[in-house]
Amino acid sequence: MPTEHIKKSVEAAIDYLGKHPDEARYTDTWAKATLEQGLHFRIVDANANTVFSDMPASVGGGGAAPSPAWLMRAGLASCAATLIAIRAAQQGLQLTQLEVLVDSESDDYGILGMDAAVPAGPLSAKVRCASRPQERAKLGCARWLSGAWSTARWRMPSCGRFP
Repeated sequence: MPTEHIKKSVEAAIDYLGKHPDEARYTDTWAKATLEQGLHFRIVDANANTVFSDMPASVGGGGAAPSPAWLMRAGLASCAATLIAIRAAQQGLQLTQLEVLVDSESDDYGILGMDAAVPAGPLSAKVRCASRPQERAKLGCARWLSGAWSTARWRMPSCGRFP
């Protein structure tokens, strides 16, 4: 998609929200996970978009789909990459390469319920981005990422804290 189209769309959204500030904050679309079998789940949204998750065989799953934690990292990577691409378009920068890598650290004691003091989910996460050197210099990936995520409030009480 050409950068100019993204830039104009974002400018139109900013203009609209400037005139209708009460519409800027809303509840995001729900996601519903339905048990299919064992630890294999079908996850759908209101538009019938569907993904599947499963746990590895080592913890009783079938390993037939990505784990829920991997899907969370994939969503975070995609979200960060999209935010960077939007900021690039706002600056008039046509990205030719962008990769965002998200990894996290977990503790199986929490996941398996072996220690109530250990969260059942990510203990920490790292977000890194890579682009062509000339684009990275113009865009300032680290600056956009730190600005975007330092103000984000992630609350995942059933999965532990997410920095």
